[in-house]
Amino acid sequence: MAQEEIIFPNNIRNIRLANGMKMTELARQAGLSLSAVSKIEKGVRRLNQKQLLNICNILGCKLSDIFIKETDDVAQQWQSEIKRRLNDNEDGGLKIFGSGLRKIRQISGKTIANAAKEAGMTLSVYHKIEVGQREIYENEIEPLAKSFAMTVEGLFEKIATMYKSGELNTQINKVKERVKSVLEPGNPLSSIDMHGGLYGAKLYDSARKKLVPVFGMPSGKAIAFKKSDKTMIVAPISLEGRSGIYAVMPNQKRLGGFIPEKSYVFADVDAEVKPGDMAVCIDADFNELDSDTTVVAQIVSVRQDSKGKVFGQIVSPEEKITAQTMHKVIMIVME
Repeated sequence: MAQEEIIFPNNIRNIRLANGMKMTELARQAGLSLSAVSKIEKGVRRLNQKQLLNICNILGCKLSDIFIKETDDVAQQWQSEIKRRLNDNEDGGLKIFGSGLRKIRQISGKTIANAAKEAGMTLSVYHKIEVGQREIYENEIEPLAKSFAMTVEGLFEKIATMYKSGELNTQINKVKERVKSVLEPGNPLSSIDMHGGLYGAKLYDSARKKLVPVFGMPSGKAIAFKKSDKTMIVAPISLEGRSGIYAVMPNQKRLGGFIPEKSYVFADVDAEVKPGDMAVCIDADFNELDSDTTVVAQIVSVRQDSKGKVFGQIVSPEEKITAQTMHKVIMIVME
């Protein structure tokens, strides 16, 4: 039986256990099968951006906590597994085969994505074969050879000829350096692989670019506001050039029904607040808040008195609010 490939090493299992949560409960809340969660925790199953963010919110952790670091036990176990595979592959000549395959692909002018598709493999599996990190199974050899218009014998003969001529030496050395980078703490390439290779890095980068923190949750007749990024949500707008966006969940008890229930209110720290706007009104200096401090906030209608002073107005019952910080509401989105 083919060994399952590690494509997304992660800390999900450790975080779940630290929270005292059973795998069945995580599966239930995430809307996934128990088998799917088991494979995700083992790192042998992909998950999409929405599933990743959902798991973060269920576990109450940051996105960055999911991805392993060089100091984590998971990383050390993963590195040990990679070393074992590399040692096995040295004896099996898979670096030679992978380097020869890459050379043939480059000569044919195919991208790695096209070559993987034509061979009936995932991009992750094909890439691991090229870098000598994965053995070739019997049922995979013939489709692989056919994708380059070769017989199985012709493929092996071509690679053997290139190896004997020294044509693959450069490729083999490049592969060794690339794989070695995964195992060396502090190597600039190592952190990329610690995010699960290209798949994990792209998933992390894609999710991070679209996320904003949820700073406020309903509490009594106000909003409990904490400057923490433990709970994140995908922004409904482009965040390019906008680093000061955050979200709060409105408190319906003081809003008079003009904001739908189960909504998120998005505010912009850098936007100018003017009379007629809606704003998140915070009873503290926003710049001095940290992730351990909770303060009171309200969603207000911004008004101006006869002296030109700006203040916030809320309803149910009506109340004039003055606070140290006001951030303009730029969007309201139903959950």
